[in-house]
Amino acid sequence: MGTSPKPPPRWFVRSAWLGHKALLRVTADRVGLSAPTPGGRFGMLRLRTTGRRSGRPRAVVVGYIRDGDRFVTLAMNGWDAADPAWWLNLQAHPRATVDLGGRSLEVTAHRATGVERDRLWSALHDYRGYGDLDGLAAQRGRETAIVVLTPVPE
Repeated sequence: MGTSPKPPPRWFVRSAWLGHKALLRVTADRVGLSAPTPGGRFGMLRLRTTGRRSGRPRAVVVGYIRDGDRFVTLAMNGWDAADPAWWLNLQAHPRATVDLGGRSLEVTAHRATGVERDRLWSALHDYRGYGDLDGLAAQRGRETAIVVLTPVPE
């Protein structure tokens, strides 16, 4: 009988996030944001949202893959059962900005459902860095939202 995958401890997730944020600040975004490499690691982008209650700007760094010109990420909070604040913000205000190191794009967000979700969930398995996607997602106790960020035409 196999063992269930264990998500990283909350203190580790929080420390990694703070360290990544500091790295971006110290290097003026030259280090810490990256493009995904198919068959390799997922990329990292900064997502700028509007606070659902405060209306203030918020920013978070998330892992992502590409689906054509769109950016795809998981609404996870270090595999915790609770949804991350950035996803709650996007549900209230779907318009956001992604920073990709040297350029920013306006995007709109939506939750992938049905066939689109199944296709993207499968595509996420082609990238390293997420861990045991199926095992960790099952421990959340509910479906992990796949968030699609579509660039707004200029």
